Amino acid sequence: MLPTITILMYIIIFMFGIVIGSFLNVCIYRIPLQEDIVRVRSHCMSCGYKLEWYDLVPLFSYLFLRGRCRKCGAKLSVQYPLIEALNGILYVIIVCIHGVNIDSLLYCLLGSALVVLSVIDFRTYEIPFGINLFILALGLIRLALDYHNFLSYLIGSLAVSAFLTILYYASGGRAIGGGDVKLMAACGLFLGWKLIILAFGLGCVLGAVIHVVRMKVSGEDHVLAMGPYLSAGVLIAALWGNQMLSWYLGQF
Repeated sequence: MLPTITILMYIIIFMFGIVIGSFLNVCIYRIPLQEDIVRVRSHCMSCGYKLEWYDLVPLFSYLFLRGRCRKCGAKLSVQYPLIEALNGILYVIIVCIHGVNIDSLLYCLLGSALVVLSVIDFRTYEIPFGINLFILALGLIRLALDYHNFLSYLIGSLAVSAFLTILYYASGGRAIGGGDVKLMAACGLFLGWKLIILAFGLGCVLGAVIHVVRMKVSGEDHVLAMGPYLSAGVLIAALWGNQMLSWYLGQF
């Protein structure tokens, strides 16, 4: 069994994750509308009721209010607790794998950015430039902390994005979106060339399989938002990519 202090640490990490997850919900709703994500108070989307602090306790407020607005009783989106819980679980998984260090902090921030990016792209078919810029900043920090391997990160920023840039212009933007190109450049700087190639491959496989299933089951059209699948590939590569590559290369 895990020591009590370790369990307590993971509980704290989870709580921190769901608090950040609450902010991610704000970003998901407001960024596409170009609304302020910091200064404007959270409010009910139906009646405009300004939420008090006790309405904003991640997960618990939603459960206590039974998923409804305290003022008008309108049903609240289940997205709120799902994103909060997802972010909390993600933070715990990252720390379990990478330990308590600066790398885990960067991975947590990357994961949160990818969650926001994925939901927005899934809904709007657009990847906000600001989120790609944030991931790029994380990549620059990671490069600075691991400057001995700077060449791997620099090559990583071009390894996939250069190919996608050619594809973008060759297809007139029909085969891939400009936001996807920037996403792979920013994530490539963060992960390095080996992991970003793996991430891209994983993202393409996930996108192909899941989207075909969605078209069959729910009648989705052929328009594909690649952001969520590329993000999933990036997260998988960030968490387990080195082990996956070691296993694969060990087969030869």
